Amino acid sequence: MKVKVISRSVDEFTRERSQDLQRVFRNYDPSLRPQEKAVEYVRALNAVKLDKIFARPFIGALDGHVDAVSCMTKNPSQLKGIFSGSMDGDIRLWDLAARRTVCQFPGHQGAVRGLTASTDGRILVSCGTDCTIRLWNIPTTMESDDSTKSTAEPASVHVWKNAFWGVDHQWDGEHFATAGAQVDIWNHNRSQPINSFEWGSDTVISVRFNPGEPNLLATSASDRSIILYDLRMASPVRKMIMMTKTNSISWNPMEPINFTAANEDGNCYSYDARKLDEAKCVHKDHVSAVMDIDYSPTGREFVTGSYDRTVRLFQFNGGHSKEIYHTKRMQRVFCVKFSGDGSYVISGSDDTNLRLWKAKASEQLGVILPRERKKHEYHEAIKKRYKHLPEISRIAKHRHLPRPIYKASKLMHVMADAKRRKEEKRKAHSAPGSIKTQPLRRRRIIKEVE
Repeated sequence: MKVKVISRSVDEFTRERSQDLQRVFRNYDPSLRPQEKAVEYVRALNAVKLDKIFARPFIGALDGHVDAVSCMTKNPSQLKGIFSGSMDGDIRLWDLAARRTVCQFPGHQGAVRGLTASTDGRILVSCGTDCTIRLWNIPTTMESDDSTKSTAEPASVHVWKNAFWGVDHQWDGEHFATAGAQVDIWNHNRSQPINSFEWGSDTVISVRFNPGEPNLLATSASDRSIILYDLRMASPVRKMIMMTKTNSISWNPMEPINFTAANEDGNCYSYDARKLDEAKCVHKDHVSAVMDIDYSPTGREFVTGSYDRTVRLFQFNGGHSKEIYHTKRMQRVFCVKFSGDGSYVISGSDDTNLRLWKAKASEQLGVILPRERKKHEYHEAIKKRYKHLPEISRIAKHRHLPRPIYKASKLMHVMADAKRRKEEKRKAHSAPGSIKTQPLRRRRIIKEVE
């Protein structure tokens, strides 16, 4: 005689990490759930409201400098390490996890204007207004001991005839470029530049190497120009002159043909290096000059720091910022960086502090259980599905702004509307075709010089 017995495992009918909660099996047949859209809409609305409730982007401040923080760079070999330089010549290596100084690099007699690290994480290059370039050996470990911080000595010092305003290292190679009266290309083992580029007589204020092509670099100068150089050629490649000065440039690490320029007029302009006659996108919202810009390692967003004392996060193809970070004590922001994993943002400002922010304001810190992670993913999915609806869009876009920023942005909107109405009236009362208005993506470019 055969006896058939139904055997079921207890794990299949109980939720993880608990033996008392029964697992619920759902039938996803649409005909059985006529109120599915209404229920999901309410869930999306609640998810957006929860994001506002839990939006606490500010994590902490790193206090140690005694003068304004002028530049920063990441440590390629340490995820939690970042270097900062100040106006008094002090350079520090910070441990972001412990929020303390690991090592101090004294030596510059004036302001530190540029910091960069080699790709292997061994050499730190600094330059400043004292006409010197200093190479430092980066500590291999970041001890967690809370004793007094160590002090390093420069491995080599190169004295030059002009002050420096920026420096950047090749993503793959031993060369680094400095910006000053001209663009100089240096090698780790040489005390003199191996090559120099000059196009015009004005000061070069920023330089950035391309992450995909090691020999290509972009610079911006005080004559409002953006210039592309190739180390394999004896002369510069392309030059473009804008209506206002560009303070900083950042390449998209995932799309190395595209770069974004932080401009003095409060906007950022994204360009394709192959076609410089118009911007791919204009990123607006700042009410004062944008001082620095840095892309996330994912290439999907970038962070900007402005003279209006705010930090903003933009989508790589978004015309307006998706987040704005500010505190009462934070002054003019001179430098910003994404962390190596893209989860955090570091800003350096005129009040001598470095501030650590979350890249996603409402992100939950700490260990996240599998059920919590599934819940967050579900909330993100339904918010994306219903983001076009008016109420959800209104709540998601709303930001509390400081009163000066709010008044300045309102005034800029009034001025832009008045200018638009004036152009429309002038075109309406003129002969057809006599007045041509350029689109916003081309309006800020004066000319392109081959």
